[in-house]
Amino acid sequence: MEFIKNVINEPVNNVQRFLDFKINKQDFINEMDFIISKIEEMSEEFSDDVFPSAVTMKNKYSQEFNGGGWTQGFWSGMIWLAYEWTDDEKYKKIGESHVQSFKKRLDGRLGIDHHDLGFLYSLSCVAPYKINGNEEAKKVAIGAADYLSRRYVKSIGIIDRGKRPGIIPDDESQFIIDCSMNVHLLFWASEVTGNPKYYQMAYEHMKQAAEHALREDASTFQEVNFNKNTGKVVAKTVGQGYSDTSSWARGQAWAIYGFALTYGYTKDKGMLEIARKMANYYLNRLPDDDICGWDLVFTENDCQRDTSAATPAICGLLELSKHLPVSDSDKMIYEKAALKMLKTLSKHYTTKKIPHSNGILLHGVYAYKRNTNIDDLCIWGDYFYTEALMRVLKVWNKYW
Repeated sequence: MEFIKNVINEPVNNVQRFLDFKINKQDFINEMDFIISKIEEMSEEFSDDVFPSAVTMKNKYSQEFNGGGWTQGFWSGMIWLAYEWTDDEKYKKIGESHVQSFKKRLDGRLGIDHHDLGFLYSLSCVAPYKINGNEEAKKVAIGAADYLSRRYVKSIGIIDRGKRPGIIPDDESQFIIDCSMNVHLLFWASEVTGNPKYYQMAYEHMKQAAEHALREDASTFQEVNFNKNTGKVVAKTVGQGYSDTSSWARGQAWAIYGFALTYGYTKDKGMLEIARKMANYYLNRLPDDDICGWDLVFTENDCQRDTSAATPAICGLLELSKHLPVSDSDKMIYEKAALKMLKTLSKHYTTKKIPHSNGILLHGVYAYKRNTNIDDLCIWGDYFYTEALMRVLKVWNKYW
């Protein structure tokens, strides 16, 4: 049954700025070669249980051991993308060592008591199963999906974010829009096990996200709180955004991509239409170079950009475009917009002129309101940039 949500479909303004973009595939091949050179450099420093930090200091990622935080899967994803691009066995070897690292993390319950297991295990374990049929990776990823399913609150129909003492009251349950990218671990687990419970949890969560996190103008709240006893919504906020009436750019990007991916699993056209409307809202609120500010309320050219929001949005636009028929006029708009953004990133936002940096994409933002890593490199921004280029250059079997 198609999910229906009354949301304004705001047409994309000035579409010619995207449609007039001329594609030079060699430029993107050159950019992928640059990325592989950086991954090659990084692989000398980060391997086995040692991963890049979430963000940089002075344009350099530091070393951290697997077992904490939500971002370490992105390095695994970059390794598998490098392997698929180059067929170099050294990347396969590193990726397979990551399977063992993430298995230890799951077995030891190290830093997994949260909803971000999709970010961790889709890229570290689902990827090698899809690429090489790695049965151990499959088993670990199913175990992670099973652990994530414990966060499902049946009476509300959401994947709970997790305890945050002093922030989320004990009698409340919260989901955040970021989880739109994590539930696909559950969709995948249902697909490979034949167990419908994972599918049902993921689908119900996305319907609740559409119902409660999506505003009528197709912008998004980041956080939605429910009373555990009544199931009623008690608060809607934008924790990392500018205000509770604005739309945090990375949250909007997670949602665009997450709803497009959800359509791929469910074939619910309502999910695809939601992704379309959110994409239009996003595209209409970009500065002149089409790289988003950290919150979509900022559209002027002097705003602080967030490339770590731009890259998942690009992947979401490409996924959305893929599902639209050739006859749909928006299909080419989304594809060309994504390509134009990639070109802008490659020309103005990479570390090519900063040789001491061990990362790829400049001008990301972790948490602007907390004054945390503003205008830095973010490992998820680097991952999604690499994924976006892979989507453009190859027929690619996504890891999500």
